[in-house]
Amino acid sequence: MKQYDFGVVGLGVMGRNLLLNIADHHFAAAGLDLDAEKVKALETEKKDEAVVKGTTSAAEFVEVLKTPRAIMFLVPAGKAVDSAINSLLPFLNEGDILIDGGNSYFTDTDRRVTELAAKGIHFFGMGISGGEKGARLGPSMMPGGDKQAYERLRPVFEAVAAKVNGDPCVAYLGSGSAGNYVKMVHNGIEYAIMQLISEVYDLMKRGFRWSETDIQKTFEEWNNSELSSFLLEITAEILKKKDPDTGTLLVDLISDQARQKGTGKWTSQNAMDLQVPVPVIDSAVMMRDLSAYKNERIEASAMLNGPQEGGADVPAGIQTQLKNAYYFSVITIYAQGFAQLKTASSAYSYGLDLKTVAAIWRGGCIIRSASLETFMRAFSDQPVLPNLMLDRELSGLLNQIHPDSRAVVKLAVDLGVPAPAFMASLAYYDGYRSKDLPTNLIQAQRDYFGAHQYQRTDREGIFHTIWD
Repeated sequence: MKQYDFGVVGLGVMGRNLLLNIADHHFAAAGLDLDAEKVKALETEKKDEAVVKGTTSAAEFVEVLKTPRAIMFLVPAGKAVDSAINSLLPFLNEGDILIDGGNSYFTDTDRRVTELAAKGIHFFGMGISGGEKGARLGPSMMPGGDKQAYERLRPVFEAVAAKVNGDPCVAYLGSGSAGNYVKMVHNGIEYAIMQLISEVYDLMKRGFRWSETDIQKTFEEWNNSELSSFLLEITAEILKKKDPDTGTLLVDLISDQARQKGTGKWTSQNAMDLQVPVPVIDSAVMMRDLSAYKNERIEASAMLNGPQEGGADVPAGIQTQLKNAYYFSVITIYAQGFAQLKTASSAYSYGLDLKTVAAIWRGGCIIRSASLETFMRAFSDQPVLPNLMLDRELSGLLNQIHPDSRAVVKLAVDLGVPAPAFMASLAYYDGYRSKDLPTNLIQAQRDYFGAHQYQRTDREGIFHTIWD
């Protein structure tokens, strides 16, 4: 009976695609779902030679798995994960391994690790990036948990993961909730880059009044350059798609009220807890929130004045400036994300290797980009590098192109086109390179109204002044 190598709970599109991917790589895979139609779809879609079994029975599902059992949950984060775990617990044995493949908040994963360890069961939180297509053809996977137990999972994960130069885009990242935390920051970076791309689009469309063709070709050209990335690639594809009913570009018919599942917000909130500045991620979350106020924005557009659209002169070299400003901002976004990972690794005892994180993000995942090769080299040369902007190669590039970022920010202000990601990137860069900041005045203010005390630059100790 125990003939199946791996089990998946939740046979929605993601779960079914990942299970079929596992089966395609010659691992016998079993799936569990309470919906008989989803079980039937699994049987229908499998290749003839694949060894796949679907069932609606938890007892049968657990019984057919080889021990120690390896079972992944692909169900919505939150209570659904706890419910799925509880449904299997009566049938599990010590040494079995459960993996949460959803976007669970990292503290929930830590709780589950502790609760299940008391029963002798290993629990992994594993971020998966790549969407439905990635799950089927090769995602980037970010597992965290018990290092020895990972050896049971490694052959399966390395087989199904995306490959870059033959290297699988999966690796053991660290203990506890390390995998979920890395995926959370991955999603924060994703939010920031998507916001940045939308600002480029807005500047070209409303600010520069470029044609739809020129806008689309710009993104296509960028993706065929050193800026190559998955998000630029799909943007170029999106801007070609026409609505079959009207013949107009489909993107122009899509509501500008953006939705979010909360992972970007989690990144921003936890960065504040750790006191790590991630201003572009913060801005991206803020702009998605602002987009929801559609009725108010419509009213404000008739009441609040700003520059007339197309009223500012667009310089002849704006194409190069915009490209360099985008590149500049992308580097600062990744710098913020990796800085947060470095601080979190120490705070939560993850033991993250940032070179490994950069390596597994190169393929399969949403934020894959050519720049990650450079980031890998940076962390390879300096494993304890506190910030990517301190890498010699990247600092040289930022020194070269920051004037173009300033030019684009100034132009966005003159055009009245909101560009918070561009602005936050530049402010982060200027703040980070400032030997002195005006926060000495803030310290004095805090001491004035709250007797919070301060330190001095000319002597040791903690001081308080009677200011009035």
